[in-house]
Amino acid sequence: MEMFIDPHIHVVSRTTDDYEAMRKAGIVAIIEPAFWLGQPRTEVGSFKDYFSTLVGWERFRAKQFGIVHYCTMGLNSKEANNVPLAEEVMELLPLYVGKEGVVAIGEIGYDDQTEAEDRFYRLQLELAKEVNLPVLIHTPHRDKKKGTYRSMDVSEEHGLPPSMVIVDHNNEETVKEVLDRGYWAAFTIYPHTKMGSERMAEIVKHYGPERIIVDSAADWGISDPLAVPKTAALMRKMGIPEEHIRMTCYQNALTAYSQSGQMDEMDWLKPEPIDQRERQFGNSVLRGGQTPRVEGSDIVEN
Repeated sequence: MEMFIDPHIHVVSRTTDDYEAMRKAGIVAIIEPAFWLGQPRTEVGSFKDYFSTLVGWERFRAKQFGIVHYCTMGLNSKEANNVPLAEEVMELLPLYVGKEGVVAIGEIGYDDQTEAEDRFYRLQLELAKEVNLPVLIHTPHRDKKKGTYRSMDVSEEHGLPPSMVIVDHNNEETVKEVLDRGYWAAFTIYPHTKMGSERMAEIVKHYGPERIIVDSAADWGISDPLAVPKTAALMRKMGIPEEHIRMTCYQNALTAYSQSGQMDEMDWLKPEPIDQRERQFGNSVLRGGQTPRVEGSDIVEN
């Protein structure tokens, strides 16, 4: 089966049906960036519980459906504007960035490009340097070109090599500069608001596959957790070479994030058998009466 990585998806907001569909479509590994939850958090404890979910329950839940789950840790740009709370989160982050499965600091950067966003973006770039992790940059939806260029300028001010930085949510306006400066250029296939699959295919045709990454950023909004395999299928239909599809929908994400030392292809090429009888903190992905899937057993139906 063709293999895909979705290197930006917020699966804490997705269902087990999504996990099953993703695995059937060939998605073998995912990366879940820490981000906001649709409304502002008001207490540092809610960040602590959320970060714990990313390295705990969600990693376990993905495994029950044959997908390897990684995550990134960071204070998102939206909530950086609550300065007293952001300062508390910055004290919390060092406790999580070294956890198993954490492959980058992110997603960080700019939203409204405020002074507070700049302050906490810079602090997290320094944290990434300290722990030798890649950085995942969130580029703003408003004034994207200015925000994207500023994100790279500030990263360079802090001495991060572009090869350790993934710039996400690119479009036709930003891609050339990002690639010319040596960064990884990630693209979000998100209905109506970011990139569509057709536009993504045209970018790969024009620029080639080097350092280009396709992701879904599927979350609690109208989004598609199968955006990566669907885009790959469209690329194939449009005559894009198989190797270019493999690089943009699998290999480039693996190369970029394996720099963390936490992501290894063997994690899914030689996985542990699925056993849905397992529990995490006493909890199961199953509910009463459901039959667990156990690989290597006659118990296979849910």
